[in-house]
Amino acid sequence: MPTLGERIKYLRELRGLSQKDLSQKTNLTVVQLSRYETNHRKPDPDALGRLLDVLGTSADYLIGITKKPFSDLTKDSDKTIYSYLDHPVHGAFLREYLNAPDQLKDQTRQFLKFIIEQSRTHKA
Repeated sequence: MPTLGERIKYLRELRGLSQKDLSQKTNLTVVQLSRYETNHRKPDPDALGRLLDVLGTSADYLIGITKKPFSDLTKDSDKTIYSYLDHPVHGAFLREYLNAPDQLKDQTRQFLKFIIEQSRTHKA
């Protein structure tokens, strides 16, 4: 099972952020983030909260209670979209989605749902 540090690093990279970028967004130092990612230190509750906000995940995911980094998704097609984001190849093309404005995210989800439904229709 991945460690807290590995999960922080995974989500940081999934979002296309460098340690410097994440440090600026969370008001943490690069040294602090490096220590978190290498499991030499654990974030205090305040730092953890800032990481959760910027990385868009839950504390349950970061501390290993759940394997799902994005627990707010319930529809199958949304899960499919995030499985692509999680994929090492497809994710490279979709990482910016996580940093997009909400309206663009909605449009992207609608477009991908359309593609998924078309794919299912043509398979039948």
